[in-house]
Amino acid sequence: MRVFLIAIGLMLYALTAQAFEVEEQRRFPGNEEGRDLRILSSTDTQVFAPLIEAYQARNPGVSVFYVVTNTQELFHAIADEQATFDLVISSAMDLQMKLANDGLALPHESDATRRLPAWAHWRDQLFGFTQEPVVMALSRKALGGVATPRTRQELIRLMRDYPEVFDGRIGTYDPAKSGAGYLFASQDARQSDTFWRMSEVMGGLSPRLYSSTGAMLDDLQSGKLIMAYNVLGSYLADRLKTWPDGEMVELRDFTQVLLRTAFVPVTAPRPDLGRGFLDFLISDTGQALIAERTGFSRIDEAALAAASHLRPIRLDPGLLIYVDPLKKARFLDEWTSALVRR
Repeated sequence: MRVFLIAIGLMLYALTAQAFEVEEQRRFPGNEEGRDLRILSSTDTQVFAPLIEAYQARNPGVSVFYVVTNTQELFHAIADEQATFDLVISSAMDLQMKLANDGLALPHESDATRRLPAWAHWRDQLFGFTQEPVVMALSRKALGGVATPRTRQELIRLMRDYPEVFDGRIGTYDPAKSGAGYLFASQDARQSDTFWRMSEVMGGLSPRLYSSTGAMLDDLQSGKLIMAYNVLGSYLADRLKTWPDGEMVELRDFTQVLLRTAFVPVTAPRPDLGRGFLDFLISDTGQALIAERTGFSRIDEAALAAASHLRPIRLDPGLLIYVDPLKKARFLDEWTSALVRR
């Protein structure tokens, strides 16, 4: 028992000695000493807990220490602080690609990784394990008799025709504060010039800016918002189970599909455990559990092929374009000019 408590104390000390901001942390105890898997993630603990528990049912000796922070903090924890974790999980695909491209991810190849489609992994270092549409959320009651927009062009027309309906009641990510929000906005701009026209119209309607999907959906449900643009469909789908007034819209011109990704960092104390958990996530068993217990969607090429409007954000070097500091600064300046009216 004394050795067990010392191990926990050392683990907590190592975490508190690091400067990144921790939002949640939880230890899932195993039944063997010295087999500690440390995961740094941007996914809420309650969402990920069923996967950890299912993994431990097959690996009862492994203790899992699960730490949650936001995507920006996660990036700096690995890039600047060399934080010691065995697996790194994030929804900010571009920042994950940057970390891997900078040599901070260990290689890994297995039967499970070889089965992933080409767009869902990068080299043998970064791996997607969920696919999640980035959608628009609406309140039917607040929208009143205004028709639901199905494309960005329709949304632009509605905002122009009904400014009194939308003014002060549109929510979207602040890309200067959210890594995922920056990814969604920059990929929108990369896909279509419509993004900038839409942003200018939205900017004239005093939009509210957020750093998380959850906060946007809270305000949408409370009536502060009528619409939330670029939210994670998996989070919204969970809300819709108990919120009949809500509506999810996958825009028909294109709907981005996010890949939640994972890699084993070069600082991993137990890379073997990190690789083992990664293989579990992308195995047939893990993918089935993801679909059944988390609200996320498994990697599924057939589902994407059946819906032409769904466009996965590919794990390829194109993600690095907007991570370049000068390119990012220029993009944020243009975005601020369009969206933020002083």
